[in-house]
Amino acid sequence: MYDIMLLFLAGLLAGSMNALAGGGSFVSLPALISVGVPSVAANATSTLALFPGGMASSWVYRDGVKSVCGVNVLPIAIVTVMGGVAGSILLLLTPSRIFDGILPWLLLVATLMLAAGPRLSAQLQTQARPSVLAFATVQFFLGLYGGYFGGAVGLMMLAAWSALGGGDIKSLNPTRMVMVTAANAVAVVVFVLAGAIVWQECIPMTIGAVIGGWIGAHIGRRLPSSVVRVLTLAVAFLTTAVFFSRAYL
Repeated sequence: MYDIMLLFLAGLLAGSMNALAGGGSFVSLPALISVGVPSVAANATSTLALFPGGMASSWVYRDGVKSVCGVNVLPIAIVTVMGGVAGSILLLLTPSRIFDGILPWLLLVATLMLAAGPRLSAQLQTQARPSVLAFATVQFFLGLYGGYFGGAVGLMMLAAWSALGGGDIKSLNPTRMVMVTAANAVAVVVFVLAGAIVWQECIPMTIGAVIGGWIGAHIGRRLPSSVVRVLTLAVAFLTTAVFFSRAYL
């Protein structure tokens, strides 16, 4: 019963964070590991538990989806899905003990992107128009990262698209949300088919995440963005530090 309550509350907080500023996996992943779920299965289960909230956000954003860098939405989605499938399969092929060593570094990359992403995206905006092949290659690896781990992948997309001349951040956000959800969707399918989901732990976390997403959307209208950002970064840095100490101390 204690584990169920812990996972529900973790889902509640993670769903709220995703609705506010992202970074929900910094709460859901360690919560699953703390109740005894192996790291690879925990990552797969966390992806599924947080997926419904992302799906709902994508539906809200659907009218704003548009081409990026002159590349239409459908080709972007196809490449992203291919990357997501590759990343999710790669995760399942990674032994848990190896993933335990990789995980702190993935968290560090995600934390740094959370910290620097918005400013980096704004500074990287260019007018250059990449070739379709160059854009597709970058997007494939973004999808692969999304399927493998996914922390802060949305901010990585915004930064990459801005650097490639995709336009201003606000106009890119709807397409970014849909592509992140697409990568997560195929990853979820692969994880379910492979039997990688720990359902007993997933269900309470999913319920908490859905409720948290609804709460977070309402809180986000009242809390200053600076407060939300500071709280999210505090959780991200703390989680990263804990996993580094766990892996190397």
